[in-house]
Amino acid sequence: MPIHDWTRVSAGTWHAFHLGWVAELQRTLNNSVLPSEYYAQAEQIAGPFGPDVLTLQVPGSNGNGGDSMPTAETEMSEYALKRRTIVIRHASDDRIVALLELVSPGNKSSRNALRAFVDKAVESLFRGFHLLIVDLFPPTRRDPQGIHGAIWNEIGSDDYAMPTETPLTLAAYSAGAAKKAYVEPMAVGREVIEMPLFLEPEIYVNVPLEATYEAAYDAVPRRWKVVLEGADV
Repeated sequence: MPIHDWTRVSAGTWHAFHLGWVAELQRTLNNSVLPSEYYAQAEQIAGPFGPDVLTLQVPGSNGNGGDSMPTAETEMSEYALKRRTIVIRHASDDRIVALLELVSPGNKSSRNALRAFVDKAVESLFRGFHLLIVDLFPPTRRDPQGIHGAIWNEIGSDDYAMPTETPLTLAAYSAGAAKKAYVEPMAVGREVIEMPLFLEPEIYVNVPLEATYEAAYDAVPRRWKVVLEGADV
């Protein structure tokens, strides 16, 4: 199934699809992808990566989780706060191993929102948490090289130039001593390909983004499928 243009629909429609996709990813990761010593769990968002998900590495720890924005941007930010991140933990002690994040429009709706997202991504990598980031929204003036360009600008030694014909991004990060990024530029109309999710610096599993995307899309209301597909369905 090709990637749809999610800028055509409301923030609430993307949020509903986002929740469905997260559920499909969690189910698939736990049932057929992750080794038995790992598990995936969708955790409530109170900030860019959880409530505050980075403080949840140690069981029993207590986490407490700019620009003025027009109403539409405020709505997007509110939905971004409600979304969930898939957290991969090790079953032996429930420590965080990796994070899988589906970017929402609210993550780019203000300078502060983008800054918070990028800061958390960078902090995650330097804490040793591997990342898989899926961004199906085009760059804004705040992230002209896409979400990966904004992140890599903070940790990479070279600049990233996003191809203009492929403005969407899939990016897998290995959080070993040397941070590595595996980037697949994408575009509306292309299929979402499998991407690696690192469990150790050199060990990963492939996440079936395409199959889970399609399963989640099946639940999108007909009213919005018409908009997304540009024709009767």
